[in-house]
Amino acid sequence: MKTATVKVTGMNCAACSARIERVLSRTKGIQSAKVNLALERAVIEYDETIIKIQEIIDKIRNLGFEVDTEKLQLRVAGMSCAACSARVERGLNKMQGVINASVNLAAGKASVEFVPLEVTPSDIKARIKKLGYQAEDINEEEGTDREKEQRNKEISQQRLNFIVAAVFSAPLLLYMLVMVFKLDSLLPIVIFNPTTQFIFASVVQFVPGWHFYRDAYSSLKGGSANMSVLVAIGTSAAYLYSSFVTFFGARYGLHEVYFESSAIIITLVLLGKMLESQAKGRTSEAIRRLMDLRAKTARVIRNGQEKEIPIDEVNIGDIVVVKPGEKIPVDGIVLEGQSTVDESMLTGESIPVEKSVGDEVIGATINKLGTFKFKATKVGRETALAQIIKIVEEAQDQKAPVQRMADIISAYFVPAVVAAALLTFLGWYFIADAGNFTRALINFTAVLVIACPCALGLATPTSIMVGTGKGAEYGILIKGGEHLENAHRLDTIVLDKTGTITRGEPSLTDVIPVSGITSEELLKLAASAEYNSEHPLAKSIVNAAKEKGMDFYKTNNFQAVPGYGITAEINEKKVVVGTSKLLNEQGIDISILAGKAEMMEKQGKTAIYAAAGGKLQGILAVSDTVKDNSREAVEELKKMNIEVWMITGDNRRTAEAIAGEVGITNVMAEVLPEQKAEKIKQLQEENRVVGMVGDGINDAPALAAADVGFAIGTGTDVAMEAADVTLIRGDLMGVVNSIKLSRATMRNIKQNLFWALIYNTVGIPVAALGFLSPIIAGAAMAFSSVSVVTNALRLRNIKLQEGV
Repeated sequence: MKTATVKVTGMNCAACSARIERVLSRTKGIQSAKVNLALERAVIEYDETIIKIQEIIDKIRNLGFEVDTEKLQLRVAGMSCAACSARVERGLNKMQGVINASVNLAAGKASVEFVPLEVTPSDIKARIKKLGYQAEDINEEEGTDREKEQRNKEISQQRLNFIVAAVFSAPLLLYMLVMVFKLDSLLPIVIFNPTTQFIFASVVQFVPGWHFYRDAYSSLKGGSANMSVLVAIGTSAAYLYSSFVTFFGARYGLHEVYFESSAIIITLVLLGKMLESQAKGRTSEAIRRLMDLRAKTARVIRNGQEKEIPIDEVNIGDIVVVKPGEKIPVDGIVLEGQSTVDESMLTGESIPVEKSVGDEVIGATINKLGTFKFKATKVGRETALAQIIKIVEEAQDQKAPVQRMADIISAYFVPAVVAAALLTFLGWYFIADAGNFTRALINFTAVLVIACPCALGLATPTSIMVGTGKGAEYGILIKGGEHLENAHRLDTIVLDKTGTITRGEPSLTDVIPVSGITSEELLKLAASAEYNSEHPLAKSIVNAAKEKGMDFYKTNNFQAVPGYGITAEINEKKVVVGTSKLLNEQGIDISILAGKAEMMEKQGKTAIYAAAGGKLQGILAVSDTVKDNSREAVEELKKMNIEVWMITGDNRRTAEAIAGEVGITNVMAEVLPEQKAEKIKQLQEENRVVGMVGDGINDAPALAAADVGFAIGTGTDVAMEAADVTLIRGDLMGVVNSIKLSRATMRNIKQNLFWALIYNTVGIPVAALGFLSPIIAGAAMAFSSVSVVTNALRLRNIKLQEGV
């Protein structure tokens, strides 16, 4: 049994706390639940073998309340292979109060969600230290500069270790080559002296090689084994045997030493680790490039004077001055002046955007021409760029489902290899070559040093890091490895029409009144009724009236009818503006203009009927232009064997006209916003893997229901909660690129996992059968992880299509 104390917010009265108590107490695995309304606390006694803390929190959240949890990002130093990251993750997840912990070996980071009343960040760091590693907070304000500095420091240390090992291993390698090619007459006799070899090997074993002993000790102390255990056991066996032969071998008739095996294995492993660290550093280049976009300073007005200050000191409400050619430091609203701004880093749009008073500006974009002042509205972690970086970093911290298999294997890998090595030794010493201790020892060492859990642990996270980073370069923000993986399975894409296929900026094209009323009167009536509506079609009618300088009637009893239109009262008459369905329901005869409406809809226009006092007054037609590359994107999706559907609230004739323009044959028309999610589920029931593309607002339920939700965003709206993927650049080529990137990443991960598994599956038996010398085995192990990281880096070269 365990007891958890959590902070619960959102309770208004005793009924709320009683409801939580009642539901939790009836839940299987929960012994008791006591909720204190005044303290906003719940104390829950539960059986961890039946129910987990995360399930309890989900239960409370499903009741409509919120549980206070926190997330902690830590940099973890000292992890050398998948067994290390698996051990840290396992140790953290066992902690009381930790909801979920995920450790990324490639990034050297741990992401921990926890209940603050149960456990503190200090407790979490102490647990990591107890497991044998070092943990420190990641300071977001420092960006990746500190991470880069630490990486360089690590590589420098590894380079020094390798150089020392290489210098002292070189004579031993030379000795081995001389023995193989029988060139002993060319070398001075001192090289053949076992005592000289002992000195060289001892330096390698206990100076640069000491790291493996220290790491192995920490690992075993923490209750598991990692790669360092294999290297330490394997090289120590060869070194200790050779040392014994050097000083006591003559008594027992033993003469051959294998100092070169232990020394060269350590040297090769150090070389592999150095190359691996250099390659891993390149996997996070995308984040560093995003960080580099930020301005370093800002010019603000303080006490009536312009003052240049560090970017971190800018506060919300500060008046910031930006001159031509400068980066805009933070997000804000223009107060004075006008200019053009290059927003290509966010939107991909190469043409500078005009900015004047009241317009929004985004931090890290570049001011082109004029000088202007703006009021800071978002600073620090709240800016658009900071949000983008946060999404990419969180995505890189999360694990893809495909990694679970690798994690399970890694947990048992090292003990299994040690067991295989012992069996190899016993098999050779007692059966295959009975009594030959040297042969048994060599094969024992070869088995230990060829096994590589590193490649297995790096196979997935390195590809995910490179893939999500590459996506960010193209304005594709993928919220996690799970979504990157799911996107490659999509076989059906559903596109919302307005704002997705089309620009979402409809304009009034026709005003056709019935006899007895002028087109100006019809427009004024419809615009007045629609004045309070938020719908894009309504706004196009209102804007057209404003452009003509029209006054508006006073309206009463305005009511929006979602998916159909609006009703209002003008001059004591009920006015109805909307679809034919809405007017038919109101009992209004529209037959006189039905033919004209049908003709307009065939042209892709949306016909809007207007009636007053129960009589039809006319129709207005509104048209929304298709985005430049929508047709190209649809064609690309079809080439990828993906079935494309369009979903819209428009009537079928208008919908089919727009669909025909972009090459879509599958159309779901006259669908109300609340019905979109149901339509997605219907497609899923046909065993389809469905992606939904929408604007992330009225499409939120459908985005959440889809297997992968794509939100068409803008530079400032990057944190759409409902979507799995946010497309900052706002065009459909982002969907094409997302799926291409997903397929390439999954292909890359499968290649990595295949080689990591096949390498170990083939290498260990070959070494056990005596066909592999320990030195060759060490070289193979050293370069297996390098090859995995290098393969992941190939994703940086994938060619995606630029949006228009």
